[in-house]
Amino acid sequence: MNREDHDFTDARKLRKLAEDLLKDKQRKTEAPSVEADVKKLLHELQVHQIELEMQNDELLRAYETAETALRKYTMLYDLAPMGYLTLKSDGTISDLNFTAAEMLGEKRFSLINSKFKLFVSDESMPVFNKFFTKVFTRNAKESCEIVLGYEDRPEFHVYMEGIVVGDEHECLLSIVNMSNFKK
Repeated sequence: MNREDHDFTDARKLRKLAEDLLKDKQRKTEAPSVEADVKKLLHELQVHQIELEMQNDELLRAYETAETALRKYTMLYDLAPMGYLTLKSDGTISDLNFTAAEMLGEKRFSLINSKFKLFVSDESMPVFNKFFTKVFTRNAKESCEIVLGYEDRPEFHVYMEGIVVGDEHECLLSIVNMSNFKK
């Protein structure tokens, strides 16, 4: 288009010509610009996808590590040869392992929320009360020897250690049956 071919005195023709020239100019400059924007956006999406895949792989590895640790902890806690209990500050059993349940002569889940003192023999109650008070007041590991047994169950000597931990101020208690050593 030559400028000499057009009459620039007619405003409408001049406007139409200017719009046509602008459209041609935009088509020539937009195509590479849009194509570059699309390529840049595609690149960013691909990089983001790879980042997400890497994060997912890391999460899977962390999950597998946590699962392995949980299995080991469960075996160590539940199947330990000594009794483990968690007692609340009022002496209520909040958790225990299978060995502790076996020592107390009940099913594990029936013992949760039971008072541990119910299993302490009458003659050992003062020793246990002193031990339990020390554990919660000193916030240090304490130990004692007492006799467990109730109702028609045979009594047996145990050595126990306890310590208060965590924000919930629960006592972690370990119990070892000493009856074989006492004989």
